[in-house]
Amino acid sequence: MFSSLMLVHLIERPLLLSSRGTIYSRTMLRCVVARSLSAASAVIRQQSRATLSTSRLLFGIRPLGPTCQVPDFQGTAVVDGDFKTISAKDYKGKWLIVFFYPLDFTFVCPTEIIAFNDRSEEFKKLGAELIACSCDSQFSHLAWIQTPRKDGGLGEMQIPLLSDFNKKIADSFGVLDHDIGVSYRGLFLIDPKGVIRHTTVNDLPVGRSVDEALRVLKAFQFVEKHGEVCPANWHDDEPTIKPDV
Repeated sequence: MFSSLMLVHLIERPLLLSSRGTIYSRTMLRCVVARSLSAASAVIRQQSRATLSTSRLLFGIRPLGPTCQVPDFQGTAVVDGDFKTISAKDYKGKWLIVFFYPLDFTFVCPTEIIAFNDRSEEFKKLGAELIACSCDSQFSHLAWIQTPRKDGGLGEMQIPLLSDFNKKIADSFGVLDHDIGVSYRGLFLIDPKGVIRHTTVNDLPVGRSVDEALRVLKAFQFVEKHGEVCPANWHDDEPTIKPDV
């Protein structure tokens, strides 16, 4: 989350945010940052309450699980510093990991996004793409990317940051917290046929493991290629099991 010093730095610095020829005013940036700070504060207040709403107590969330078809999502993402519309159709025929996070300019979220981003080449070598998604606007994503890491930003990104401002994408994957309007830390591994093969969902305070995401990806790719099954804690240099029934 922004400190007061960071907020002043972003608003008053001479360079304005831009996306390939489009200039965004300091007023727009000020609004983006203010909304992010307000939303983050609301999440912290809500999560610190001793009681939960009746709907959350009774039903919780219902994320999409294995064998489900990936939702036909579409939205505006920040890709290589530019705004670009991306959709599920763009990734047809590829392995894809979509991971949701609650909010820009927060605490755990940048550690996750940077960790996945900095190892994105390992996923690409396996023929897999990554998408990070939250309910923030594309303007908030851009502001966060253009904020240096030393100031709490993301810095240059190799993976798309998808905006789900209307919350439809998180809702379609089943990871939206309707009470506070942000997504849980859901991660979905999708195969080239558009079928979800693996799902994990963390509550807001705990981040995910890039090593585990890579391990599971390699395991499912091995199963697809060889028809064998992978035991607990399997890694790609270890024996698998040949089913005999």
